[in-house]
Amino acid sequence: MGTLTRKRKEALAKFDKNATYALADAIQVVKNITHTKFDASVDLDVRLGVDPRKANQMVRGSVTLPHGSGKTVRVLVLCTPDKEEEAKAAGADFVGLDDYITQIKGGWTDFDVVITTPSVMPKVGPLGRILGPRGLMPNPKTGTVTMEVEKAVKEVKAGKIDFKVDKTGIIHASVAKVSFDNRMVLDNAKELIQTIIKLKPSSAKGTYVKSIFMSSTMSFGVQIDPKSVSL
Repeated sequence: MGTLTRKRKEALAKFDKNATYALADAIQVVKNITHTKFDASVDLDVRLGVDPRKANQMVRGSVTLPHGSGKTVRVLVLCTPDKEEEAKAAGADFVGLDDYITQIKGGWTDFDVVITTPSVMPKVGPLGRILGPRGLMPNPKTGTVTMEVEKAVKEVKAGKIDFKVDKTGIIHASVAKVSFDNRMVLDNAKELIQTIIKLKPSSAKGTYVKSIFMSSTMSFGVQIDPKSVSL
């Protein structure tokens, strides 16, 4: 973090780390305490009352952020030649199959999303040990293993993000950039949280959304009152 700048000290003086804020107020607090030279991401950490080790309590899905994530998403499409033109026309950054599989096996991962068709999954499957730990493995549940390549590419480019509860029960996702106006951040954050709420496993007992924190790339976390994110 380095030394606290005067601006940062002033911002922290206005921020109560123990307080819980309504979602709209938390967005302004995060902006107030963020002082980076780059356009920082606005991140949400949603702690759920689930046991991710149980298959029936795994919470994962995807959501299209109404205003996009603000990030440039590099899309790799692994497909047969008959789908290549469709993928390129939709805006995919890399399109092909065997050459890219060889490059990935050699350690290349300069992309953010992989989309593929069911027929080539036998070739893509062995890449799981490389792509899996990085959260890049295509999955039918998130719409990245599909015959509708054009639709999948366009959705990702428009701001569709995947999320998955980690082994500690937390979903972490970037929902905006600090430069977005507050209303845009609010819309995006609500879309994610409400999608997570709708995915509540029937087997999850007790409080489902235990806590929500919002932060930017370099800021402290600001706690949000889950009740302020009404469905």
